Amino acid sequence: MRDSFLSRRVAGLRPSGIRKFFDIAATMKDVISLGIGEPDFTTPEPILEAGIRSLKTGETHYTSNAGIVELRKAVTDHLARMYHVEYDQATEILITVGVSEALYLATTALLDPGDEVIIPTPCFVSYQAEVILANGVPVEVRHGKRIILWSIRMIFAKRSLHAQKSFLLVTRPTRPAP
Repeated sequence: MRDSFLSRRVAGLRPSGIRKFFDIAATMKDVISLGIGEPDFTTPEPILEAGIRSLKTGETHYTSNAGIVELRKAVTDHLARMYHVEYDQATEILITVGVSEALYLATTALLDPGDEVIIPTPCFVSYQAEVILANGVPVEVRHGKRIILWSIRMIFAKRSLHAQKSFLLVTRPTRPAP
């Protein structure tokens, strides 16, 4: 009988060094911890007011799983304006509460057991865990332009040799920045 109710997959995840640092910093006075990417300022007043206004007007119900239509439209407009790309807000835009949820949804939707995901490191602490939780295999490579190009070449070489899928996780900005 196992000692833990956790799955072997979850129990085997490495603890995050940044989270440990965050926990230590939280016990200290006059320390601003940027360990988990949180800003060192309170939420700006216009954002607080908008949140309070939406609560007062009853905007407290579930939305579409893909997110509020107006927000998806705003995202497609922004992407078109900034990057000159076109996306269909109804079928190609998904609003999440943050990158961790987005990455979880993407990895569980795309990865089959054993699929490899090349992850340039150093990177945000949850990338490897997200891949493992989706039954994928994280393959860490040191960050750098040559390494990334080599990784892309390896993906295509591997795909031609095996039926197994491979992925390259590309994020900008990286955390920590190279």
